Amino acid sequence: MQHDYRYVDKNTVKVLKKEVIKLINEVQDEVRDCFTFRYDFVGSCCRNMVTYDAKGNTGFDFDVNIQVNDDDEQYSAKEIKQILMRGFSQICRRYGYSYPEDSTRVLTIKVKDKQNSRILHSCDFAIVYNCDDGRQQYIRFNKKQNCYEWVYQGKGFIDLPNRIDWLKRNNLWSELKEYYIEKKNNNTDSNKHSRSIFAESVNEMCNWNGYFG
Repeated sequence: MQHDYRYVDKNTVKVLKKEVIKLINEVQDEVRDCFTFRYDFVGSCCRNMVTYDAKGNTGFDFDVNIQVNDDDEQYSAKEIKQILMRGFSQICRRYGYSYPEDSTRVLTIKVKDKQNSRILHSCDFAIVYNCDDGRQQYIRFNKKQNCYEWVYQGKGFIDLPNRIDWLKRNNLWSELKEYYIEKKNNNTDSNKHSRSIFAESVNEMCNWNGYFG
């Protein structure tokens, strides 16, 4: 299938992001008896690089990391994700989102067009833990074994912030944005997510332009 990825208008992103924040705040209150958590918008949203496929029917998405503040290991990975699932289930419908879907890496809520069920936009919530060594873990749902476990993020994402800063300092950010869209439009692997395509784009741009970490 031919793609036609474009960047979403910044004002549209700004308005919808405010609604997502309100939703998250209500979920924080909903699960407070179990634990508190912080959240961070990550990925394309915090870089003003949210995209959508003009030829597709999946809209665009926000990526949010959730980190549980309590560190006493009172809850297992499964319990944490299920508590958050219940919390989002109680709140998301008030904002027009579907009930959360539990996938391998994230919880996903979606807003759909009522007439044709086309996805207008969605939110992916990853539950993460920032380790003392600078690496990050996330709760992974192992569907084959039907279990939840903490696993490390792939190594390709570890040095990403430094590489992004280097591209910006060297006035290569606009070029990176064009290259990223090009790679998304030429991607034929339906299992490859935007975050992986972005990381590849950053790494390749850095390598071509003499990056030194």
